[in-house]
Amino acid sequence: MNNNTITAPKGFLATGLHCGVKASGNPDLGLVFCPTGARAAAMFTTNAIQSAAVVVCKDHIASHPIYAAVINSGNANTCTGAKGLADARRMCRTAGAALGVAPERVLLASTGIIGHQLPIGNITAGIERAAQTLKDSTAAGLNFARAIMTTDTRPKQTCRTIKIGGKTVTLAGTAKGAGMIGPNMATTICMLTTDAAISKPLLAKALKEAIGHSLNRLTVDGHQSTNDTAMLLASGLAGNTPIKTQKEIGFRRFSQALTDLCTDLAKQMALDAEGATRMFTVHVKGAASKAEAFRAARAVADYDLVKCAVHGADPNWGRIICAVGSCGIKVNPDRLCCKIGDTYVFRNGKPTAFDAKKVSAVIARKEHTITVELNVGAHSDFCFGCDLGREYVTINADYHT
Repeated sequence: MNNNTITAPKGFLATGLHCGVKASGNPDLGLVFCPTGARAAAMFTTNAIQSAAVVVCKDHIASHPIYAAVINSGNANTCTGAKGLADARRMCRTAGAALGVAPERVLLASTGIIGHQLPIGNITAGIERAAQTLKDSTAAGLNFARAIMTTDTRPKQTCRTIKIGGKTVTLAGTAKGAGMIGPNMATTICMLTTDAAISKPLLAKALKEAIGHSLNRLTVDGHQSTNDTAMLLASGLAGNTPIKTQKEIGFRRFSQALTDLCTDLAKQMALDAEGATRMFTVHVKGAASKAEAFRAARAVADYDLVKCAVHGADPNWGRIICAVGSCGIKVNPDRLCCKIGDTYVFRNGKPTAFDAKKVSAVIARKEHTITVELNVGAHSDFCFGCDLGREYVTINADYHT
């Protein structure tokens, strides 16, 4: 079986296990280790309320090299005060001691319920056990992916290989996230690995571009988490000539592959969003500015009435037009157009005759595209969205209790 987990690139070991955070007994602790050390980059939530794990990880990401990342699920360690911060640091100390590296060389993420103190004794014991079970196998990578899940129904993983200077470079990633997702860095817990030899500044640039064009274009419910973290570790073991400038073809290939990989993860997340049955992409063209194009795309993707219509495969274009008109961008009603799939349902400010059953069948697919043509400028952008089903309410009504 091909390895499409975070252990696929050279130099990475991983594991995932249950340590006692989740009462269900499901895996709740993941550990990834690069024995030779890695260059690292990360992006974090811009929510003003941030997990202790985010605070600590922000401090540690400046260190070089980074050797490991530890992630717990089932508890966000957010709004937990001084004890939460101390527990986050203790997790890194424990991982560092178990792996023989300094605590600041360990990255950290937490995800789960807000406002509960970590069962830190269970977690530290789990970290010590995890350090003894690290492997570079497909199974180990899959165990890690399962360990970071919360309301996800399945792990999200993917892998890419490219050639740089005649050497095979591998990139891999896993992400968790099914709810509390709205674009604004980094919209999930995401662990990415690569064996590319690349400078730390270019690694950070590639990550920012990739997240900005993939995971940061996904909205499930328009709500940004307090814990969003995306981490990228590069072992440098692929043997390629180190990428040192953004003008190199190697950097362009690496950046494109990383964006493609993260787009794959974003779509997997959309299709496993809480209660979701299908996803859609909103393309906005002809906007007055890039910012207005994105604002309009997100307005449509976030609009609950659009999301409900998608769930029912209802070609209700009026909701799309309403979302665009209410988001505060420049609009000329007489030039506004909308397509669902390849079919115009609204053109130059007027409804068009179309086959409703045919368009409904397009919406009912696993993926479809909504295109909005503003025709007031030359700028375009996009956003990923998913339908809003009954199960979303059920999951979130019962989440805490």
